[in-house]
Amino acid sequence: MRRGFSNLAAETEEDGIDITPMLDVVFIMLIFFIVTSSFVRETGVEVNRPLAESSEKLPQNAILIAITEHSQIWIDQRRIDTRAVRRNIERLLAENPDSSVVIQA
Repeated sequence: MRRGFSNLAAETEEDGIDITPMLDVVFIMLIFFIVTSSFVRETGVEVNRPLAESSEKLPQNAILIAITEHSQIWIDQRRIDTRAVRRNIERLLAENPDSSVVIQA
């Protein structure tokens, strides 16, 4: 009788669920997603501009013109020669006549 009781006690100790393999898989998946994730970085030209006291919502179809401190001109994230600025703006306005022009300098 005593022998049966000790076997019962040993079985109850081993009945618990071992979550170590599950934790290993979770950490491996976490490392995988961290390593393979791509971080989104906005493309374009960085322009230092002062903070505005009031602002308006920019329309979706706006033509963005950026002028850097080195007098480089960028239109829609493409560097443009100074002689081609007018031609590019006219072309973009012909494609979308309702768009507005925003200059960042």
